[in-house]
This record gives sequence, C-alpha cells and structure tokens, in this order.
Amino acid sequence: MKYVYILQSITSTDRYYVGVTGDLKSRLAKHNAGEVTHTSKYVPWSLKTYLAFSDETQAFAFEKYLKSASGRAFAKKRL
Repeated sequence: MKYVYILQSITSTDRYYVGVTGDLKSRLAKHNAGEVTHTSKYVPWSLKTYLAFSDETQAFAFEKYLKSASGRAFAKKRL
C-alpha cells in the first residue's frame, strides 16, 4: 500500500505538506524529527488526512494533483 498524506504545521497553521509513503507512521516521525529538508522549518506536524492506494502509480499521480493549484483548492475544500 502507498499512502498519500497531507500534513499541517502545528506552529504555523497555514503551512501544509503533501507527500507519499509506504510507512506513514515512520514518515511522520521523520518529519517531526526535522529529518526532511522541506518540512524542518515548521515542526511539529500533525496528520491532517491520508488516503491509501493499492496502485503505486495512482498514488503518485494523486500526490502530483494535490500539489497543483486545482488540487490544493480541492484539498482545502474537501479534505
């Protein structure tokens, strides 16, 4: 399974991060430990939502969509 996830910074509530992983628990721990360059400035992070995909290609395509302007609008309104 692949998980597409959205994180929200606890300290700066207007900061979000979208990613994909096979192990959601350990990936969140890495984000909160400051081990991920793109998220280290805004630790700690909380998991806002995640979706599970059995198809890796679909997971990466959905992550790419969520990082687009229309995907961000969709996530803000629906997720």
